Amino acid sequence: MKKLFIFILLFIGNYIYSDCPKVLDHDIRILDSTESVNLCKYEDKVILAVNVASRCGFTYQYKSLQALYEKYGTEDFVILGFPSRDFMFQEYNDESKVKDFCSTEYGVTFPMFATSSVKGNKANSFFKALTKESGVKPGWNFHKYLISRQGSVESFDKSIEPDSDLMIKEISKLL
Repeated sequence: MKKLFIFILLFIGNYIYSDCPKVLDHDIRILDSTESVNLCKYEDKVILAVNVASRCGFTYQYKSLQALYEKYGTEDFVILGFPSRDFMFQEYNDESKVKDFCSTEYGVTFPMFATSSVKGNKANSFFKALTKESGVKPGWNFHKYLISRQGSVESFDKSIEPDSDLMIKEISKLL
């Protein structure tokens, strides 16, 4: 009984005193898996969260997203991909097809999460928090949110390329 009490105190203490920014404290299912992770796992990193789609005119951005991940991944930077069918159903229904497409066509190795809504009332909890924090909801696929280690959020439209001077400058400032 004493061990259980100590465990509960430690668990509650860690939760209460966690440095994890509130914007990250969401359990999200991993793509094509039954396993979920809490995004606080990435709390000490600069994060670029992107709603993605496999059959969109901006799908080519996967290439520069992967290059960005490879370039800065060792510097506490991570990209998180969130497939969505919100914009003209430009994502596969089958998550195994999404996973296969991303790895086969673009060599994606950054974390990808379950297909979900990213806008409106049906948006996943993380994207609701991003929209609230930034004041900007995704207008299309490949909308990007850059999240600092402290949890501040900056929004970037689909037209801002992942490898653009602006994006590199903003990531570099946070690293």
